[in-house]
Amino acid sequence: VQLQASGGGLVLAGGSLRLSCAASGRTFSSSGMGWFRQAPGKEREFVASISWRGGIIYYADSVKGRFTISRDNAKNTVYLEMNSLKPEDTAVYYCAGGRLPQAAQIMGAYDYWGQGTQVTVSS
Repeated sequence: VQLQASGGGLVLAGGSLRLSCAASGRTFSSSGMGWFRQAPGKEREFVASISWRGGIIYYADSVKGRFTISRDNAKNTVYLEMNSLKPEDTAVYYCAGGRLPQAAQIMGAYDYWGQGTQVTVSS
């Protein structure tokens, strides 16, 4: 599975962005998918994840109520809708594909990683 993330950019605090992650490969629809982020000088951290049919979703506490993860298996794409953005959301955002259909919150559950897309939130 190859993953291509897009949709990042520069936005003012309080604004919104929608990230997309397009996947190639036949296993996408049977894989749990996740979004992680890494800010400068910090470790990569979990943001959100979704199970293969979208029935199970997890969010990090820091984004709960502001971010929404979704997927369209017909389009082999997973999305991250980000609202009420804060300067502390500034990071490179990575999408990840898991080897199992479940949603997961740890990096070790994911075998496939996109190249990352930069999100910068200015105050």
